[in-house]
Amino acid sequence: MNASELVSRLQLPFQGHMPGFDGANDWLHSAPLTPADLDGKVVAVDFWTYTCINWLRTLPSLRAWDGAYRRHGLVVIGVHTPEFGLEHDVDSVRRAAQAMGIEYPIAIDNFYTVWNAFGNQYWPALYVADSRGRIRHHAFGEGGYERAEHVVRKLLHHAGARDLPPAPAVVEPRGIEIPADWDNVRSPETYVGYARSQSFSSPEHVAFDEPREYTIPERLRLNEWALAGTWTLGPEEGVTNEAGGRIAYRFHARDLHLILAPPTGGDARFLVRIDGRAPGDAHGLDVDGDGKGVVTEARLHQLIRQPGPIEDREFEIEFSDSGAAALCFTFG
Repeated sequence: MNASELVSRLQLPFQGHMPGFDGANDWLHSAPLTPADLDGKVVAVDFWTYTCINWLRTLPSLRAWDGAYRRHGLVVIGVHTPEFGLEHDVDSVRRAAQAMGIEYPIAIDNFYTVWNAFGNQYWPALYVADSRGRIRHHAFGEGGYERAEHVVRKLLHHAGARDLPPAPAVVEPRGIEIPADWDNVRSPETYVGYARSQSFSSPEHVAFDEPREYTIPERLRLNEWALAGTWTLGPEEGVTNEAGGRIAYRFHARDLHLILAPPTGGDARFLVRIDGRAPGDAHGLDVDGDGKGVVTEARLHQLIRQPGPIEDREFEIEFSDSGAAALCFTFG
């Protein structure tokens, strides 16, 4: 079955009317969009937050659809609903959008008003509405891109577009956006802050919101992690209180990412090791082969990308400066 036959056979049930965006507290790349502005348009609404690796791997498709179908009547709207406190900063969202090549409108949803209007529960989440404002397709998480694009094309055709590109849009992942090696991902998303932390294995009891010295046990089992040095653990993050603070994590995946934020008013240098050695050709985008890197802004950092073979490895990061914050590990 070719693409046009698949599009013609798609069954698109009515899934309710698309809510408005009145609750957005700011907009990027556009004035606030109203139902009148979107009347007659096919609308793809994407819920995202800029540190989310699962969303980052969907971004190439969103960029491609915006580039291929905007002039044919598609409006892509990114609804940025923050997961972490640091993601409430609009200037940080603006910088992230520019770095990621996002040109479509972004509704800033710091108070979860749009999120709740859609009844949404996921990052990423995609809702596609027809030219009459009726939601006809939704998808949660990664994948399903081919079907989503077929839905967009069918709805554009129904709305009167007759000169659609003959082939699907060209999708071009960049760096961290490359799809995960799912066959080898055996480590889960892991939060450092105590509100959602799991598998923390330092022998010391956690001190909530106050400094405590921690140590790394002699052996970590798969997916256990630990701290060394003096850290303050908050609900969302761990902050190193002195130079030399370390985090160790025994993981199994091609890629290891960590959301990091710099100290107030400065940067934080760090050194990454894998199985006690410099990462060499297993270094991620944000470190060199010697494992050296610098936290200059709050964002997701790719610290390890292994060429293979993939097996249980022990990761360690040591901060040369105090005040750096670590929030969440993710893998790919």
